[in-house]
This record gives sequence, structure tokens and C-alpha cells, in this order.
Amino acid sequence: MSMREEVKIEKSFDLKLLGELMRYSKKMMPIILFCVLLLVISVTADLLRPRVLSGIIDDFLAPETVYLSETADGEFILSKTPTDIQMKENAITAGSTSIPLTKEIKDAINSQRYQLILKYAFFLFGLVLLTLFANATQHYLLSFVGQKVIFEIRSDLFEKLESLPLRFHEHNPVGRLVTRMTNDLNNISELYTNVIVTGLSDIAIIVGSISMMFSMNVRLALVSLAMAPIFVGSTIIFRRLVREAYRQVRIKLAKINSTLSENISGMKTIQIFNQEDKFRENFLRINDEYREASIREIRIYAIFRPLVNLIYYISLILALVYGGYALVRGEIAVGVIVAFTLYIKQLFQPVMELAEKFNIFQSSMASIERVFLLMEEPDTIVNPSSPRRVEGLKGKVEFKNVYFHYQEDEPILKDISFKASPGETIALVGATGSGKSTIMSLLTRLYDTVEGDILFDGISIRDYDKTFIRKRIAPVLQDVFLFSGTIRDNIRLLNTDITDEQIWKAAEFVNAHHFINKFKRGLDHRVSEGGTTLSAGERQLLSFARALVHDPDILILDEATASIDTQTEIYIQEATRKIIEGRTTFVVAHRLSTIVSADQILVMHKGRIVERGNHQSLLALEGLYYDLYRLQYAKSESDKN
Repeated sequence: MSMREEVKIEKSFDLKLLGELMRYSKKMMPIILFCVLLLVISVTADLLRPRVLSGIIDDFLAPETVYLSETADGEFILSKTPTDIQMKENAITAGSTSIPLTKEIKDAINSQRYQLILKYAFFLFGLVLLTLFANATQHYLLSFVGQKVIFEIRSDLFEKLESLPLRFHEHNPVGRLVTRMTNDLNNISELYTNVIVTGLSDIAIIVGSISMMFSMNVRLALVSLAMAPIFVGSTIIFRRLVREAYRQVRIKLAKINSTLSENISGMKTIQIFNQEDKFRENFLRINDEYREASIREIRIYAIFRPLVNLIYYISLILALVYGGYALVRGEIAVGVIVAFTLYIKQLFQPVMELAEKFNIFQSSMASIERVFLLMEEPDTIVNPSSPRRVEGLKGKVEFKNVYFHYQEDEPILKDISFKASPGETIALVGATGSGKSTIMSLLTRLYDTVEGDILFDGISIRDYDKTFIRKRIAPVLQDVFLFSGTIRDNIRLLNTDITDEQIWKAAEFVNAHHFINKFKRGLDHRVSEGGTTLSAGERQLLSFARALVHDPDILILDEATASIDTQTEIYIQEATRKIIEGRTTFVVAHRLSTIVSADQILVMHKGRIVERGNHQSLLALEGLYYDLYRLQYAKSESDKN
């Protein structure tokens, strides 16, 4: 999938994708439901706070009217419910009876009023604490759920990448796959922590605030929401503009990352050809494009946020102006106006957050689609439903009329047929591109044949479990890849069943101990990624040790003695003689002198076997092999002179 095709993936909403995601969330569903419960608690507490504050102001702080209740003992107690007993100005009235309001009665009433205010203050403080607890617990639990789900997806995704055939990895850059495992999964994690429940919370706050406002005073609610259409319209415009700006930022950032990765990997070539200035100019141009895209995004936010604040303050002023007018006319209480100012603030904040969360949601949906498209990538190298169970391979190999191509109109192998008996050494020679390494890849089932079949001990390669085949065949390649870690790690390849004694015996057997002993830490010597701190010959010897310690039945040596010094070649040739003993071995030969003793030599030309036989018989034919041998011999004599 190209970068341009990836940019088109911008799902706003897809129930099928969300269903796939929820499959990973099933185990966490009790926690998610508990978070929803915490959401209800926190939203309810948020909505109650302005209403409680309004009640305190109107019922206990406003001096106009205070209601009293009379106990059985004849004492007056503050009450929020009107009775036939009322206190107004300087007298208490009960029906037609008027009682003078003495200092003692005033003090008693003020004391009771103060106690009630304290009770409501503690209640209000309790609501605040409840909201803080609910929000903090909810945030922690959602983060936990998000990380747990991402852990499961990342594990499955890595397992999927390991199972996909080599053809897939050849057509997909490493950087893109790493992005799936990191950035895209982080976007999905944000869906849990910043969108799913918190988005519902914002919606609930908006609906609840509007409902509370209308329940307290319809006219004041209509005046307060007069700017709502403008606010909604600006939010829709903002969402569209910022979506495109955000998309461009991601595209430019991906371009920066890919350029950086490529330039750093090729730094040796850049410096050798003295092209630092040209590559710097190219990077600065790409960096400038990213800066411009980022500034466009910042500019949109710089306009939207002040605009939202302006609309908020206009709504607040409208509410205060009309509320003050209604207050003078005796149509509204002070506490209601105070509550409305708080509800207006509660209303605007989540609407603005929802506009931004929509972009997170959209980005998450695009990431979900990319991740699950990768999850659904078909494995073209399929294991049989009932694979053949055997202890090991005897080493009998047969290619029967094998055809293969990477591109449909570009055949690589054409009607390849040969047999290898147990313990034989089969050498393949020919020009670059003749199909030698492809045969090696087919042997380990990194690819499947297009036509024909490959048999191990008379059984089709497709009837074996592919992991079994790869365990019983060990390759020693020309380009040895070493992982960052120790020499020990690179020989055992994380197989803890292999002991240090076995590792050291293998190293000694293939003559790798000569250079390992030079390091102070021996097998614990640190190796950089790719093994750049080791010579080509040292990497090759480690590759031999790696192959031997896994005790294969069939060995593949693909250009194993190319590009190495004479002394190391002597070590490798000695190691080769030891390691191939008793094993069926396939050798892709770069130097024909290394295959003189091969049991069978296959000469490849344009995807076909044009000659076969041992060294002497092929020389006697005076064909292609004879010409290749003479060219190498002549070059060798020339180098000596």
C-alpha cells in the first residue's frame, strides 16, 4: 500500500472496525462499565453543583424572605418550606398574629442559618471531592484498559508480521510497519483515554446543562443560548478545516521520518560522494513543508479558541443583562443568575473539547483501519490442516518441474528438476539473476512454487508444517544479519534450550573461537545492529556457528565465502568441510574453486538448468561451466601476477 493510498484511509465512523476493536475489549468490559457508572456519578455531581449553589444563595443568603417552622416546644427552626409562620423584616407573622423580632430571636435564626449554610457547604465540597475521585479513577482505569488492549493488539500484530511471507515484507517498507506497531496503536490508545467515555461525559454535560437551564428559567435559558447557532456553525467549520490541516501535518511528518531514516541509513554513501549539502537542502525543503503545515494548523486553533471565548462571553453578558432586568422586576432570584453563569461555562467547554476529540476519533478510526487491514493480510504460505509428523529429515530432496516468478510476466525459474540424495552436496552456479538464490528460498518455503513441487523424503513440502521445515534447514547467507546484543545471543537466537557449552563447541568447530577469544568479554561481547563492528568474515563465521548449533538436517550455503579475506576463507572452508559432513548441503557458489568436490553441480542460465554433473564431467563438456571456470582461473592468475 503506497503512502498516497494510506492518506485516503479516513473513516469517520465504521461499526465493523469498532466491532473488531471491541473484540479485544471484551475481557475489560466490567471495567469499562464501571467507568460508565463513574461517568454518571461525576456528571450528576457537576450538574448539581450550580443548582446547590443557587439554593444556598436564594434560600439562606438572600435577605428578603426566610421561612420558619415551629417545633412542639414552641421554638422557631429555619425551613426551606413555606408554612403559616413567616419572618419578614422586623416581625414574625403567624396568620394574623405579629410577634416582634427580638435580638435573641435574630441571633437564634442567624445561628441556625449559619449551621444550614455549613451543611450545604460541606455537601457542595462533597460533590467536588466525589467528582475528583470519579474522574481520577475513571482516567486511571481507562488508561489501564487502553494499555491492556494495545498490549494484546501489538502482540497479535507482531505475531501476524512474523507469520506473513517474505513477499509481503519485500513490498512493505520497514518504517511503515513500525508505524503500525507504534503511532497507530498509540492513536487507538487515545480512543480509550480521551474519546470513548470522556466524549460521552461531554455530551452528557451539554445535554444536562441545557436541561437544568430550561428547568430553572425558560426565558433566561433561551437568551443564554441565543449564540448557540453561531457557536455550532463555527465548530463545524473548525472541524472541517482542522481535519484537513491535521491530515497534512501527518503526511509531512511521515515524509520527514522516511527521509530521515533513509538518509541516516545511507550516511556512508552521502559522505563518500560528498553530497551532504544536497541532501541537507532536500531535508530542509521537506522540513519547511512540515513547518508550514504545522503553522496552518496552529493558525486555525489561534482563530477558533478566541472565537469560542468571544461567543462564551457574549452569552454570559446576555444572561447577566436579561437576568439583572428580570431580577429588578422580581421575576427571578439571584441564585438562578449565578447558576446560569456556571451552566454556561459548563456548556461551552465540552463543546470545544468535542470538536477537538472528533479529530482524535477520526485519526483513531484511520489507525484502526490500517492496523486491522494488516491483521487481515492473507498468509499465502499456508500450513496444511493435518501436517505430516516426523522426527527429522533424512535429507533426500527432489525438485519436480518447478516454475516460479515474482512478477507474473517475469519468470524466474523454468522447469527446474533435480534430486539430492541424503548427505550429498549440490552446488548451483551461474550469472547473477539466474535463479540460484530463489531455489534456496523455495527450499525453506519462504515462497511457494507457482508450478511443480518440492519433495523432502518423498513427501511434498506443502504437507509439512512450514515451521518444522525451517527448523530442520539452516542457511548460511552471504549477507549475515546480526541483532544488537551479545555474540551469545546472536548464535542461539533467543533459544534458551541451547547451552553455553553447545555455543562454544559450535564456535570452536567452525573456527569462530579465534576472533571471539580476542574480545575481553568473549561470548558476552556486544554486537551492534547489523554487526557493523565486525568484519565480513567474522560475521560469516558467526553465521556458521549459528547454523551448526541448531543441528540442521539440511544446510544451505548461499555465497558463504564471498567478499572475505584469505585467512578467514581458509577458516570458512575448513568449517564448511566439517559442517557439511553427513548433511545434505546446497551451495550457491561465487568462487568455483570452493565446489570442486561437490557431488553434483547445477549450472543455471536464465532460470533453467543448462548443465549438470560433477566438476570434471562439466569441464569435459567445455560448455558454460567450462567458460566460467576458465574466466575465474584466468582472473586468479592475473591477480597473482
